[in-house]
Amino acid sequence: MKNIKFIIAVSLIILFASCKNNKNNFDASGSFEAEETIISSEAFGTIKQLDLEEGQTLKAGQFIGYIDSTQLYLKKKQLEAQIKAVLGKKPNVAVQMASLQEQLKTAEKEKLRILNLVKAEAATTKQLDDINSNIELIKKQIEAQKSTLEISTSTITDETIPLKIQIEQLNDQIQKCKIINSVNGTVLTKYAEVNEMTAQGKPLYKIADLSSLILRAYISGNQLPLIKINQKVKVNTDDGKGGYIEQDGIITWINDKAEFTPKTIQTKDERANMVYAIKVKVKNDGAYKIGMYGEIKF
Repeated sequence: MKNIKFIIAVSLIILFASCKNNKNNFDASGSFEAEETIISSEAFGTIKQLDLEEGQTLKAGQFIGYIDSTQLYLKKKQLEAQIKAVLGKKPNVAVQMASLQEQLKTAEKEKLRILNLVKAEAATTKQLDDINSNIELIKKQIEAQKSTLEISTSTITDETIPLKIQIEQLNDQIQKCKIINSVNGTVLTKYAEVNEMTAQGKPLYKIADLSSLILRAYISGNQLPLIKINQKVKVNTDDGKGGYIEQDGIITWINDKAEFTPKTIQTKDERANMVYAIKVKVKNDGAYKIGMYGEIKF
């Protein structure tokens, strides 16, 4: 009988010590989450290709599909035709200047002839003055015609600028019809399918980088002085065999405002306590999953 009492007493002591150790085994607890990114459509139209499935790993810059851009392409071709038609109105400067240039050339030859006659006293100086005046007049006509043609050419060229800007806008819209993944990660949720209509801002899929997860935990005001940003901590999760998997983590964020304990806490009294949320970044080798429970030891 005494032996039985002794065994019971020892068992209670061991159980009490075990409970006490478990109670102080961690400083904070919470669940894992990821930095999720929702990729949305940047164009309006029918999805013609969308090569992704939930659970698929994607790389940043990876082409995964496209949205129908036929109408945008046709508008671009129409604008290019308009630009060609407008530029066709440009004056042919060389042709329109040829007549005056020929007149100038003829007048300069006539000047040389009269100059030789004046030297031989076979022509008067008035004839030379007249031909010089005629040459100056032709030169001024050439300058005036050249200025007029340049202004006309510049005006017509300027008329194409708004059309070219519209083409650049269409090129940008056509480029946005390509569905390009923007971040490295794993597809968590797929919101759209091929042949469905989409629009700007409509979600296509959700992706997250699972190579590292965030453990969002909660600490009391008394624990706040014990931690700081970039501090290393120990993160424990169940291994499924009654033990724990221990991993190093780094505190990346500490909320500067207190909040009520989340409703996931079991008891009402504990939920009434004011706590501070913290984020601990943990490298993930595949063992951690979003929503998994974890414990932190400072």
